[in-house]
Amino acid sequence: ETLIGHGQTILSVCFSPDGRLLASGSDDRTVRLWDTQTKTLTREPLSGHSDGVNSICFIPNGKVLASGSKDGTVQLWNTQTGAALCEPLAGHSETVSSICFSPDGKLLASASVDKTIRLWNSETRTLVGEPLNGHSDWVNSVCFSPDGKVLASGSHDGTVRLWDAQSGAAFGEPLTGHSATVWSVRFSPDGKLLASGSEDNTVRLWDPQAGAAVTESVISQRATVNSVCFSSDGKRLASGFADGTIRLWDPQTGAAVGEPLTGHGSKVNSVCFSPDGKLLASGSNDGTIRIWDSQTGEALGQPLRGHIDWFQSVDFSPDGKLLASGSDEKTIRIWDTQTWTAVGEPLTGHNDCVRSVCFSPDGKLLASGSSDRTIRLWDPVTGLAVVGEPLTGHTDKVNSVRFSPDGKLLASGSDDVTIRIWDTQTRVALGQPLRGHTDWFQSVDFSPDGKLLASGSDEKTIQIWDTQTCTAVGEPLTGHGSWVESVCFSPDGKLLASGSSDRTIRLWDPATGLAVGEPLEGHSDWVMSVSFSSDGTLLIARCADGSATTWDMTTRQRCDAPRSLSSYGNPVICDHWVTLQSSRFLWLPPQYWNIRRGGMALFGGLLAAFPNGSLSIFDVSQVLVS
Repeated sequence: ETLIGHGQTILSVCFSPDGRLLASGSDDRTVRLWDTQTKTLTREPLSGHSDGVNSICFIPNGKVLASGSKDGTVQLWNTQTGAALCEPLAGHSETVSSICFSPDGKLLASASVDKTIRLWNSETRTLVGEPLNGHSDWVNSVCFSPDGKVLASGSHDGTVRLWDAQSGAAFGEPLTGHSATVWSVRFSPDGKLLASGSEDNTVRLWDPQAGAAVTESVISQRATVNSVCFSSDGKRLASGFADGTIRLWDPQTGAAVGEPLTGHGSKVNSVCFSPDGKLLASGSNDGTIRIWDSQTGEALGQPLRGHIDWFQSVDFSPDGKLLASGSDEKTIRIWDTQTWTAVGEPLTGHNDCVRSVCFSPDGKLLASGSSDRTIRLWDPVTGLAVVGEPLTGHTDKVNSVRFSPDGKLLASGSDDVTIRIWDTQTRVALGQPLRGHTDWFQSVDFSPDGKLLASGSDEKTIQIWDTQTCTAVGEPLTGHGSWVESVCFSPDGKLLASGSSDRTIRLWDPATGLAVGEPLEGHSDWVMSVSFSSDGTLLIARCADGSATTWDMTTRQRCDAPRSLSSYGNPVICDHWVTLQSSRFLWLPPQYWNIRRGGMALFGGLLAAFPNGSLSIFDVSQVLVS
């Protein structure tokens, strides 16, 4: 069953060399990474392009992912952290339609609507030589031969060209035979065949050594061929069609293998085999990615959806009467929790997705942090921006905003690896940016008296800051073996808890910076969230797999938590169930399966969810007390 949502076109899909990741590029301007085992997203969308992502490609060692966009640039990403590795590679004057790494990873080729191909040094991120000119119209696809010596290109001019990857010189005359646009070109694993898919409804096979068509090589269909791909053993050729179907072929005979693969609701833009050839991924205009068993042709599991205008963050007002939500569509909405209707029009002003929203303790202010690098303050009652310009200073997206307990200060954490503290009355930054971490922030938290701020980072450390002087207090707290996902002060301020992707929780004395006792171990997955009970006697940990563990702070042992503790923090979704305290208490119908972390909030006995750009409310009060 297909999930319902405002999905956008999937333009490209690509498996990582080890087959563990599947990357997808979309018209929603993002790249997303999927775990091929769990069929779930591995992290936040990779955002930075200002237009749709036409093409994606992993470097052979899998550590870097390149994306080519309609904005005319190529971006390089760290596949482990999701961070952009450099400024976008700019040189094309029009849309980048296709990109491809050479087999040794040293070169990156990009093809463009500007009719040229450019070669880049992937290490120095600089252009190599002059643009390759020869096509008389858009260049839609590029592909290196397995030995890296030849580059093939397909164009709107209906031809395929072969180039010397070292010198950039064209090999011979263009390969002609197609009567319309060539959308896709791919070499076979042994380099002896080159396949091209065209708008003339055919797939053609070429001998790249001879520069000629292979006899009886034309595979005819009834729809435009948008994408072609060989399996790793070269025994199968997949093609994606404009009619929404996929076909598998024997490239030696040109005969179809099995029936067409059906399931997409619109044209298929991209097909890609997994490295072992057992899986085939397809991306479509219907906004979904499908995974197929390449042997049987059966669809595996549900379509992957993620390229929609997701809600990034939600927060209840202190009195529970209002709910704020921030979205990828650059807006904030305020909801009345009595009637569960939107209050007024969306709050507009940000120029990119809203990544974090937070009410002040008195409920009179709402803060929002955005990928546009700014923070905005709003009156949640009127929906108007507080007089004055946005709070500016960060040089990268703002991931987190948090008010101090008295509401006088606002902390913001950014991908520029700084934290800024703002006076909410004057809207002026206090002191210099807090610098000390060398990698992204995952979490910040004020101490109960507001005098200290703790931050957890991808560099595996926690830093404590003095909010009055805006300076670091002591050295970074070290001990975790991986990213610090969450930090939280105890209600009395005497303990600081940190949860990490190393699956442990550590306790610290914020006054001395020393670890308190041994790490709390035994969690089944990354510890994504830690929170203390109101009396500080219990610590609740929530993991990436949806499980939750409660620790007794007196004995430092696991304990059973009363159901009332489910009101602390937000719920977790695992296998289509809403989970609290390790218990499945609400199964979600299919239309809610695309809710992401941060897209749900619990207040009292009501659960708010944002599946497809709309608000849904579940009364779970009876479940919580049962």
